[in-house]
Amino acid sequence: MTTVSPTPTPTPTPTPTTLATDTPAAQPAMRLRELVFGAACAAAVRAAARLGVADALGESPATAAELAAALDCEPKPLHRLLRALSCYGIFAERADGTFVHTEMSRLLREDDPHSLRYISLWCTEPWTWQAWPRLEDAVRSGGSVFHELFGKGFFDYLHQDAHESAHVFNRAMTTSSMQSALDVAELLDLTGVSVVADIGGGQGHVLASLLEKHPDVRGVLLDLPGVAAKADPRLREGGPLADRAAIVPGDCREAIPVQADLYIIKNILEWDDDSTRRTLRNVIGAARPGARVVIIENLVDDTPSMRFTTAMDLLLLLNVGGAKHTKGSLVTRMTEAGLVLGEIRPVNAYLHAFECAVPG
Repeated sequence: MTTVSPTPTPTPTPTPTTLATDTPAAQPAMRLRELVFGAACAAAVRAAARLGVADALGESPATAAELAAALDCEPKPLHRLLRALSCYGIFAERADGTFVHTEMSRLLREDDPHSLRYISLWCTEPWTWQAWPRLEDAVRSGGSVFHELFGKGFFDYLHQDAHESAHVFNRAMTTSSMQSALDVAELLDLTGVSVVADIGGGQGHVLASLLEKHPDVRGVLLDLPGVAAKADPRLREGGPLADRAAIVPGDCREAIPVQADLYIIKNILEWDDDSTRRTLRNVIGAARPGARVVIIENLVDDTPSMRFTTAMDLLLLLNVGGAKHTKGSLVTRMTEAGLVLGEIRPVNAYLHAFECAVPG
């Protein structure tokens, strides 16, 4: 893809277009009108991500026509797309009609270290547009609508019928995990820990970050066989951490055949309550008395990210019948399982860590 970088011209620094709702005279009716058109905003973000607009726009201002030539699309519709996104602070339109990056538009670049491109695509995949209109049914029944829509469970559908969507899901989860792994490694004190186990840890980015930071610690990654087979290259044979890492295929809801001083459970207690209880009980059954358990989750009552986490909570209801936790509901699950609750700390703007211990 060609990146547009014409010769810079000195013009005033742009500011994102001001929304009507940002003014003192904003009316609830207009805000509601904007909200019911939320699908248009999500679709615009998806279109920009799919087209690669953020990647094509360089550090210098560019017109819609210049970007359209680089992206092989029509300039007038592209201008309309950019204009709509600029209303939300995604790109900014200058007085001379050119567009420049904003902090948010840079997050749609594939090469940005904090890129949200694949998260943006994942949350707007084709199946989501079929599922959202069924939210009323999910609220009435309290369960997923996915099987009724597609004739099979969510993950079976992804891997059997929607290979591109499965790829987007994997990229989104990998990106998200890699970005939060460093935050987790920075937060956790591993004093006195010889072995750390990442339970349901996906490809093991958190574990790899911890092992890199603590050269005297060994680690175990437990996840489903298909996931474990694609573990972070740093942990696999020939990788720089392989001599201190073990990869164990398994389902934490069935058994956790792992002995460790510290068990990490991150972003997997979003299933039905029975699966959550079984996982926590399996940790207690496997661990020695006094072992540490750190549970890391998004919370729906976590004020800085509530709009995001409550939306994800509704999506979980639709696709797998799961739910995001409140702080209280997660504490209840942990204490019911028999864990002794300690400190609760924020990991970053959207994650909290619950420090627990297996009773002595």
